[in-house]
Amino acid sequence: MELNQIKLPASVIADLYYSSLIVMDKVPVIFQPEVIVNVEKDQPDIEWKWLGDNSKNILLIVFYTDVVHLPDHELSFLSGMLGACNLTLGDVAIVNLHNHPEKSYKELIAHFKSKIVFLFGVEPKAFHLPISFPHFQIQPFGNCSFLFSPALEELEDDKMLKSKLWVCLRRIFNI
Repeated sequence: MELNQIKLPASVIADLYYSSLIVMDKVPVIFQPEVIVNVEKDQPDIEWKWLGDNSKNILLIVFYTDVVHLPDHELSFLSGMLGACNLTLGDVAIVNLHNHPEKSYKELIAHFKSKIVFLFGVEPKAFHLPISFPHFQIQPFGNCSFLFSPALEELEDDKMLKSKLWVCLRRIFNI
């Protein structure tokens, strides 16, 4: 067998190119364990960007101006938090609101068919919600449950905030 003819399994390739960006047919895909980046066109002028598979219709809203989705450190913290809830990144859709500033909450919820929405460091008004509610209050609205929380980097460094979030997560996911 020639060196140029070696076929490697997809899992080996994903491990080799852990954080490389590959562009195939103008659809970016990042190869990372249990992480899938999707870019989908619903209409000719609208491009949706998110991280995860959204298999359980859980929407996580963040806001970062310097990265496409969220920094690696916050992604690691978020993965651990999801793991404690028996979830993976494949169960959720992570949307950086910086990529979709013109989108209303209605468009995002309709596109992702969300039942649960977490706002990490994003005020309800910045998400264009017509209601306001404080941190760590599970707020039902429009067939969804919303939870507004401090940004991930704030949560990671504060045990009190993490414990308040954990109480809410236990209620939401019946843990």
